[in-house]
Amino acid sequence: MALFDFIQPKKTDSGITNPRDQLMTLTDVIAPSAISVTPRSINISGVVTRVYYAVSYPRFLNDGWMEPVLNLTRELDVSIFVHPIDTAETLKKFQKKVAEVQSQINIKAEKGEVRDPQLEAAYRNLEELRDKLQQAEEKLFNVGFYLALYGKDEVEINKAENDIRGILDARMIAMKPALFQQEQGVKSIFPLAGDELLVHSKFNSAPLSSFFPFTSFDLTSDSGILYGINRHNSSLVLFDRYSLTNYNSVTFATSGAGKSYTLKLEILRSLMFGTEVIVLDPEREYEYLAEATGGRFFNISLSSNHHVNPFDLPPPGEDEDPKDVLRTHIIEMVGLFRLMLGGLSAEEETLIDLAIQETYALKDITGDADFSNMEPPLLTDFEMVLAGMEGSGSLIARLQKYTSGTWSGFMNAPTNVDINQKFVVFSLRDMEDELKTIAMYIITNFIWGSIRRRMAKRLMVIDEAWWMMKSEDTASFLFSLAKRGRKYYLGIATITQDVDDFLRSPYGVPMITNSSIQLLMKQSPTAIDNIQKTFNLTDEEKLLLLESTVGEGIFFAGLKHVAIKIIASYTEDQIITSDPSQLLQIKAARAELRAAREG
Repeated sequence: MALFDFIQPKKTDSGITNPRDQLMTLTDVIAPSAISVTPRSINISGVVTRVYYAVSYPRFLNDGWMEPVLNLTRELDVSIFVHPIDTAETLKKFQKKVAEVQSQINIKAEKGEVRDPQLEAAYRNLEELRDKLQQAEEKLFNVGFYLALYGKDEVEINKAENDIRGILDARMIAMKPALFQQEQGVKSIFPLAGDELLVHSKFNSAPLSSFFPFTSFDLTSDSGILYGINRHNSSLVLFDRYSLTNYNSVTFATSGAGKSYTLKLEILRSLMFGTEVIVLDPEREYEYLAEATGGRFFNISLSSNHHVNPFDLPPPGEDEDPKDVLRTHIIEMVGLFRLMLGGLSAEEETLIDLAIQETYALKDITGDADFSNMEPPLLTDFEMVLAGMEGSGSLIARLQKYTSGTWSGFMNAPTNVDINQKFVVFSLRDMEDELKTIAMYIITNFIWGSIRRRMAKRLMVIDEAWWMMKSEDTASFLFSLAKRGRKYYLGIATITQDVDDFLRSPYGVPMITNSSIQLLMKQSPTAIDNIQKTFNLTDEEKLLLLESTVGEGIFFAGLKHVAIKIIASYTEDQIITSDPSQLLQIKAARAELRAAREG
């Protein structure tokens, strides 16, 4: 049925339309309310459409030449019509054409003229194509390439046309609007399998294959680790995060989707290439991995024997002024106390700042001294200094639970943990929820100070990073690490299942934009719209994330992204699994092995 048949009124024998005789049909329902046709466009129910066709192509077409057009963030449709050409008839024409070209070459040679390279190249190409056609290695086709742009008005269409022309002109592909043929063009674009424009170019099989519109990126490099399998084409996703502009990554997934499993797999493979790894583990999921790889595991809690002193100072680097290092650390300490004491007024913040400086001065730590090997003060020293300052009563009352109260066990003692190991895990599972954010801030600050002491390739993994994004001070500090880490060969890998909490922070989106690698795994329906908007996903990618199984998702690396399936060997799986049923089986097997050895 023709397009305009949709809106033609039904008439009686007398030529007069009788509304009572008309019945509503399917075509009446789907037909546009009105159509306006101009020489350069067609307006269908308020949507302006302009159809173009390709008139010339370069001598060679690369695979995926159409991809930049298809990936434009504009509404467009593309139709490709392929009409086979009878080979027998074509061969007869080829024989005549080859004879003509050969005759021209012979005439030039007889006259003693300089040979024509273009003519000789044409002869060789014709001969080669003729041989392939005779041997059925190639076939010929008439190909029509049509493109339709949509917009609210002509101005929007013209802007889109300029974008597409810029892309195709760079590839030496010429497009023209279907002047006075917009109706035929729209009918050719609609999925009716009708080619009404009939604007064709001849192609043999090889260049025609470049029209295939579905291409997928490969993320296979000569260095790096195996992240998984490309679900589009089953190629390996081999990548080195340290080859990008920064070494940071973010991973978003629902609980049980395999996000921690994926990072543990990356840790295990990175360790084999000499990367040092430090993990903040809120659920004690990395303990066996640390044990199996000879790493160190620190269980941080109020009753733990492991302590981190927040007053520890990082040693100044060769290109750093001690005054700047001390000043930066004091600012970070003010942020810590703002977090510990439930917020500070302007007057209280000033008191805290002065008290921190006085506390360091008691230990002879100033910006003019070499404090690399000096013993840092403790929280009780700070309390003593603060008690001698006027107007500090409220601050002292709030601070005492950390110095002498039930929460004093963790931070009011000299640091006794050593992270100069290949693999270090800090577990916070047994830390009270009210203190987890504070503990993560202190540990992260301590790790940052240790990292600055010695240059090495490192990966710092922060599982359930939404804990740090809950507070502006901790989120700000984490963001500063993400920006400054590259200078010290450090990659920050953040993992979270609470996407909304992460993105609600003012530092959530900046953390994503400062991460060259992003991994999206299975998402919940409540979070998917936010994810789609943040990562500019298509509806198909959105559906892929909703339907992904465990270990599946979308892997972004720089400007490329692929659908990925995380895979592990049997041995790797036994080390990194967090599946409760598997863990019970592994524990039972270990118990049997232990009993056999003791027996």
